[in-house]
Amino acid sequence: MTDLLAQRDSWSTANCSIARALEVVGNRTTLLLLREASFGTRRFDDFARRVGVSEPVAAARLKQLVADGLLDRRPYREPGQRTRDEYVLTAKGSDLIPVLVALRQWGDTYAADEAGPAVRLTHDECGAAVHARLRCDAGHDVPPGELAVLPGPGLLSA
Repeated sequence: MTDLLAQRDSWSTANCSIARALEVVGNRTTLLLLREASFGTRRFDDFARRVGVSEPVAAARLKQLVADGLLDRRPYREPGQRTRDEYVLTAKGSDLIPVLVALRQWGDTYAADEAGPAVRLTHDECGAAVHARLRCDAGHDVPPGELAVLPGPGLLSA
């Protein structure tokens, strides 16, 4: 790992997965809309109110989340009302839930006020607390100090 990291100045950041992910979800409103979608929010007015943004901002961000494939827009109609759209997480959007859990976990530890976190996550089946953790494919929990950085197929030279 040390040899590759020592050569970081020779890498191009043009193919950085973190940078590309942040292009999609890298602002506060987008992450809060995804939080709400992960909690089951579906209706436009509920998104705008719960996230605390104006309707134009909510509309623009939800439109972008649909364009990026994180949400699906589905029509629904209440009896006697016009047809409206609801927003539902796609598989791609659901794959961000562990990221939201990890961000919440960090916030619970380092950013919550003295009263503690606003919500807790538990496993619906058994009631145990849910946490994000680093785990290798062999099933070992991996402390951050034991991560190895190896070249991937998309590593580009600067």
